[in-house]
Amino acid sequence: MKYVELGKTGEKVPAIGFGTWKLGNEGIDAIKKSIELGANFIDTAEMYGNEAIVGRAIKGADAFIATKVSPHHLHYDDVIKACNTSMQLLGVKQIDLYQIHWPNPAIPIKETMKAMEKLVDEGKIRYIGVSNFSLNELKEAQSAMSKYDIVSNQVEYNIMVRGIENDLLPFCRKEHITVIAYSPLARGAVFKEKKVYKLLNGLAGKYGKSIAQIALNYLIADGGVVAIPKASDPKHVEENVGAADFTISKEDMMKIKHFL
Repeated sequence: MKYVELGKTGEKVPAIGFGTWKLGNEGIDAIKKSIELGANFIDTAEMYGNEAIVGRAIKGADAFIATKVSPHHLHYDDVIKACNTSMQLLGVKQIDLYQIHWPNPAIPIKETMKAMEKLVDEGKIRYIGVSNFSLNELKEAQSAMSKYDIVSNQVEYNIMVRGIENDLLPFCRKEHITVIAYSPLARGAVFKEKKVYKLLNGLAGKYGKSIAQIALNYLIADGGVVAIPKASDPKHVEENVGAADFTISKEDMMKIKHFL
């Protein structure tokens, strides 16, 4: 497994993790398999409604747990309450990474971050992250911090949605903010869009890997990115984890980068 430093924390997390959006009880074995294979970065959210399911899957395991507070719970007292509820549902005494799921311009970011930093002080969370924050929103969130860093920004990123490569990703790498890539397989579109499929299928044959492994490897190749594909089948978990154990040539990386 390839590892990535989470922000500037010194904490190493796997470059391939596990996303749980729309995942129910059928995904428990897959989560357990992911942890077993070293892809123990497990991401969920208050809004997903499955923190209790994730909690059952991670019970007794060495997992790095990331969850998110909903955008309508960003007032100070609501953040504290939401975190306590998430801890209870997950069955943990501490959340490793607590993220703001979406920005909410109706609630001052300073108020939200004051609560997030209070949670770190109390030992309820270890690190603070954001999700779906644009470059300007991320900078504003950074300026709202008084004593801790924002260590991550979770955004949609895949070979078909690469807008962050223009500004957000370079900024995050410069600032040592880890990008967590959700929908890294474009919700299955990498297998359906003819032009994409043809390119990836050709590279899969060349490297003896699957289309999914090529698509995931592209995202994590240059560091600073954790991809969190979802899988309900343990076999798919094994396939996803295998995306971190090979190197695509610079020439082929450029083919992927410029195919659109």
